[in-house]
Amino acid sequence: MTYKNAVLDDQELQAGLSSINPKFGDFCTRVAGEAWGLPLIDQKTKALITIAVDVVNQDQTGAGNPFGAHVAMALKQGATREEIEELLLFMCVYAGFNKAAGCFGMLNEFFANAEK
Repeated sequence: MTYKNAVLDDQELQAGLSSINPKFGDFCTRVAGEAWGLPLIDQKTKALITIAVDVVNQDQTGAGNPFGAHVAMALKQGATREEIEELLLFMCVYAGFNKAAGCFGMLNEFFANAEK
């Protein structure tokens, strides 16, 4: 299911953000929702961009990590596992092989958990 706004239309995402901290969840929903509402870049592309940012920032592990949420968001917007894997390969060139390797590991873990 794709959303017109991947933040404002996804109640599960908002609940996850609020579970970190209610004020944090509200703030993220309002600010990110506005950014995701900008019209020129489609939702799938924005979701893939967030994964690329996670690679650079190494935000794929730890409490409150956004990597898994961003992968789920990209899938909801029509991205495929293969597209996400290609993005990680692309990011090797610009972010570094070691950073992408950690994300491949987390991506594999994400899909292993999703199959359970």
